[in-house]
Amino acid sequence: MKKKLWTLTPFFLIFSFAILAMAAFSYRWNIYIFAIEMSIAVFAIAVVFFSFKYFNRYIKSVVKSSVKNLSGVNAAYLERFSIPVMVAGKKGDVVWYNSLFKEVICKGREAVGDFITQYTSGVTIDRLIGSDFINVTYGDRKYTVFSNDVADGAILYFIDDTNYKKIAVEYADSRPVVALMTFDNREEFERDYDDEQLAHSVVVVENTIQKWASKKQAMYKKISDGKYLVIMEEKNFRTLLEDKFSILEEIKSLVFKGGKVATLSIGVGRGGNGYRENELRARRALEMALGRGGDQAAVKSGDSYRFFGGGSSGYAKLDKVRARVIAGTLIDHIKESDNVMIMGHANSDLDSIGTSVGLWSAVTKSQNKPAYIVVNQSMSVATPIIESFKNSGSGHMFMEPQEAVSIATDKTLLIIVDTHSPTFLESAELYKKCKNIVVIDHHRMMVNHIDNCLVFFHEPFASSASEMATELIQYMGENLLTRLEAEALLAGIMLDTKNFVLKTGVRTFEAAAYLRQCGADTVEVKRLFSNTIDSYKTKYQIVSQAEVYNNCAIACADDSGGDMRVTAAQAADELLSLHDVVASFVLFKNEEQINISARSLGDLNVQLVMEQMGGGGHMTMAGAQIKDKKMSEVRERLVDIISKMDIGIPKEEVK
Repeated sequence: MKKKLWTLTPFFLIFSFAILAMAAFSYRWNIYIFAIEMSIAVFAIAVVFFSFKYFNRYIKSVVKSSVKNLSGVNAAYLERFSIPVMVAGKKGDVVWYNSLFKEVICKGREAVGDFITQYTSGVTIDRLIGSDFINVTYGDRKYTVFSNDVADGAILYFIDDTNYKKIAVEYADSRPVVALMTFDNREEFERDYDDEQLAHSVVVVENTIQKWASKKQAMYKKISDGKYLVIMEEKNFRTLLEDKFSILEEIKSLVFKGGKVATLSIGVGRGGNGYRENELRARRALEMALGRGGDQAAVKSGDSYRFFGGGSSGYAKLDKVRARVIAGTLIDHIKESDNVMIMGHANSDLDSIGTSVGLWSAVTKSQNKPAYIVVNQSMSVATPIIESFKNSGSGHMFMEPQEAVSIATDKTLLIIVDTHSPTFLESAELYKKCKNIVVIDHHRMMVNHIDNCLVFFHEPFASSASEMATELIQYMGENLLTRLEAEALLAGIMLDTKNFVLKTGVRTFEAAAYLRQCGADTVEVKRLFSNTIDSYKTKYQIVSQAEVYNNCAIACADDSGGDMRVTAAQAADELLSLHDVVASFVLFKNEEQINISARSLGDLNVQLVMEQMGGGGHMTMAGAQIKDKKMSEVRERLVDIISKMDIGIPKEEVK
């Protein structure tokens, strides 16, 4: 009540002066009005007088209580403190301070009655009491404020550590940041250009990098052909984050003779204990950037990654040496194992099962080892392949995850295909039990990838896991595939390439040709993609409900039938045939979560979109699963992300 009264004091003071002025004017006109106005003015002045009296009593009680609760330390002792000290009331007002506070912080001005927030960077008394300390800035000085809670308020101690904080900022700004860069498709330039053209293109790329590094006040060093080292300070690195590594676009804007475009991959290590640790982080970040298809920057700080760029389809290497080496290594591990388990991702598709079937055949025929394909058949969308092998008498190759866990031993070799993330596996329990693991996958690298494996065969430029498995099988022996097994692999390739339209390279067609030689019938493979009349109707119902936003088709499926995963993916493919549509997204409900099936023709990287939704995949094919959200909320989030994505523009040739 006393506090509220003090707050109203200025009002009563102004009011009393106004009434006195009115009374002086009324004195000559009406003595009765004069008497009334004088009475009101006297009352207002009395209110002002008593409010000052009550507030002074309030100050004395708070100071007295504060001193009393300091275990015998009195106000005179606080006055002798060599640092500014303030006593604040329960309401957050200044009720007392020592002379040093008045001199240093208030610059000689009286501060009694001020609210402490103007001295504590807006921090209230409750937050001060609940914290060990806070950092505040007042004027051009920085303070660390400690508080001591007392009965009727708090005592605040202001420690001036401006110089120490300035040194701390300078230290943080000068911490080293190491970046490793690689000219992604330099081999392509070497293959297609003569020496003069190659030298010109390399000089243009390197000069662009060198000028960029000089602008960032960084040290630049070429460490080998197509590889570069850049070292800078933390304060200069922040500008890279602000412009989102514009050097990536600068390099891609350099279009050379024949329409060739150069791309750059960057791995950045920061936050480590010196150059050595940051260089190691930069290497891992560069591996991550290349594993995600290149043409992007990966920043590793501690255990976390941040990614920038990644808008192009990348550059596929034609060298098969790595496939031959890995095939030989895989054979050695198979020989040393008791049995082999082949497992793909949850909700397995034609690519996952096709790859598994091909490797099962190679393992059992080339090394005569017992092998099983671990799959939850009730949740698989590759039922046509599974049924075709059951009808041919080979259904024993398939095993449910629970049974696989029960027979796995310490010498079991687990081959994981078509995924490299432990969160997407068909059976996480089997993965945890097996000690010997091989990963074969083509999806772009994810942060939480499997890293405790004997072999990590990862080719983000491959069209499918089936293509990668076909290459390995060719080096594991002869006549390893029957017609059915070759058709299963070909079905996997056709699924992920959309019938050889998307993400195909020379190696894709070479793998398909090999499977054709093994007896694969394209007509029979086509039958594996056949639909029921109900799913066909559902697909076009989804397409008819789609809306186009920023050149992206978005559809929300109401039906949540058992084959909706397949139908939604087919609907997303169909939407890409619409005019001016560069990407499609189909949302559908599956049990208690919202699933998204995303597709593109390469103008928009749907992997980057889905990663922001908690999913992943490829540049042209990706997906996500969102729990505890409504369909409308997921769609709104998706639209927001799409609105911030760039599709890209044509570039002029460098002369």
